[in-house]
Amino acid sequence: MRKLVAFEHMTVDGYAASAEGLGFEFTWRAYSEELSAYGDEHIRADVDTALYGRATYLGMRDYWSAVPDDPAASQHEQVHAEWVNGVEKIVFSTTLESAGWTNARVIGSDVEAQVRALKAGPGGTMQIYASPKLVHSFVGLGLIDEFRIVLHPGTLGAGTPLFPDKSALDLDLVESKAFASGAVYLRYRVA
Repeated sequence: MRKLVAFEHMTVDGYAASAEGLGFEFTWRAYSEELSAYGDEHIRADVDTALYGRATYLGMRDYWSAVPDDPAASQHEQVHAEWVNGVEKIVFSTTLESAGWTNARVIGSDVEAQVRALKAGPGGTMQIYASPKLVHSFVGLGLIDEFRIVLHPGTLGAGTPLFPDKSALDLDLVESKAFASGAVYLRYRVA
C-alpha cells in the first residue's frame, strides 16, 4: 500500500500558512542551502506523486513551470523545477476544470474513494505540499499516514494551523534533524 504524507513548514506556534502574502514568508529566515539539500535528497526521496490544494497548486504551477526558462534561477531551483515538472501531480479542486501543467490532473469529486484507490494501487509515496486546508480534510478522513514537518524558529500569532481544531492524533517520532539555521525537521508516523 502506498503511503500518503503531509509535508509542511510550520511555525513554533503551529501555523502552516500566514494570512499575508504567499503565506509562507515565515520560512525564508531559516531556509538554508543545508535544509534545501536535505529536502531534495531525503524528504522527497521516495515521493513519486505530488498533491496540492487549488491555491497552492496554482502558485506552484505558475512559478515552477517558468523556472526552466529563467536564466536567473539558481542551480537548486533548476534541479527542483526538473523534478516537479516531471513528477505526477494531483490538484484537489471543485472549481478547476483542467490542471494546465505537465503530468497533472484534477480530482474534484469522490475525493476519499479516489485517494483510497490511489493508496491501494502501485507507486511510491504521495506527498501533500503545503495546502494546509487539504491536510485538514485528509486528517478528517483518516487518509494521512505520516507528517514530515520543518519547524521554523518563529511565531505568527495567526494564520492557518497545520492541524485542524479537534484533531486528535497519536504520532510516533520516526526521525528528527536540527539545522544550523534554527529549523528542525520532524518526521512523525500516525500511530
